[in-house]
Amino acid sequence: FIVYYFALPVLVGYAPGLMSRRVWGVVNVAYLFALSQFFMAWIIAALYVRAAGRFDALTQSILNKVKGGR
Repeated sequence: FIVYYFALPVLVGYAPGLMSRRVWGVVNVAYLFALSQFFMAWIIAALYVRAAGRFDALTQSILNKVKGGR
């Protein structure tokens, strides 16, 4: 995600022709790239929540074994 995040200013600086290319009306590639970062953050957050749920279940089973004496 860090590489993806820093790609926007790097591309705007080093490839302004590409990033200023209009896609639809006044919307250019740079705007779409910037908006895609929000979706990327949401996807990463959803993956984290899913993984954290598995870690919570694993932690609970360990605690149950410790409390049960097994």
